[in-house]
Formats: sequence, C-alpha cells, structure tokens
Amino acid sequence: MKTVAMEIYSRLMAIENCKKSGNSEWLDKHTEKLIELEKRLPSGTGIDCGTKIDTRDLKANQFKLTLSFHHMDENGFYDGWTDHVITVRPSFGGLDLTISGKNKNDIKEYLLDTYYYALTKEII
Repeated sequence: MKTVAMEIYSRLMAIENCKKSGNSEWLDKHTEKLIELEKRLPSGTGIDCGTKIDTRDLKANQFKLTLSFHHMDENGFYDGWTDHVITVRPSFGGLDLTISGKNKNDIKEYLLDTYYYALTKEII
C-alpha cells in the first residue's frame, strides 16, 4: 500500500522523467493523476483556497505543498491570511514535515497535524 505522500512523490518524479524524455502522453497522464491527488489534500476550515502541490521546486527525497490560511479572531470575524509552504520529507518514522510562514494564532501545530494525517492516508 502507498500513502498519499508516496504517490505524490512518485508522480512528481514520473513527470520529471517524462519531461526529460519528451513523453507527452505519459506526462499528461501523470499530471492528471497529480491533480486528482491534490483534491485529496486539505481544503476548507481555514484552508479556503485549497492546497497546491509545488511542481517547480522538486528536490531528491522531498516535495512542497503551498497553502494560505484564513484566520478568524476571537469574535468569529475573519482576521487576515497567512501563507505557508510545507516541505515533506520521508523519515524512518513516516514523514518529516516542516512549515514556513507566520505562526499567527499558533496555526502551525494545527496545520502540521492536519497535513500529516492527510499525507499518511493509504491509497488503495
């Protein structure tokens, strides 16, 4: 069984290989699958613009996700946005996630938990 994170990384590597070899047929197929995987990532509940898989900054053994979080104040009114990049790396225990961006309202802990859960789900 593969996890969502493993499948994303596999598809990103396949896309890079297709670009290098000029295989446009499989490039399209892998890109379509990556779009489907992106739809499985967190969206809503503050992550109002969804999550994007960054296909530009691919490095060995890691990939990045981008998102914006829509904050609310203590009265339930919207209180601005923060932008974040989550770097995903495999580790012996599963995944190592790091997150950039402002930690407004201690949001980073919530985001790390949310994305760890989403990325470690198994794909059948």
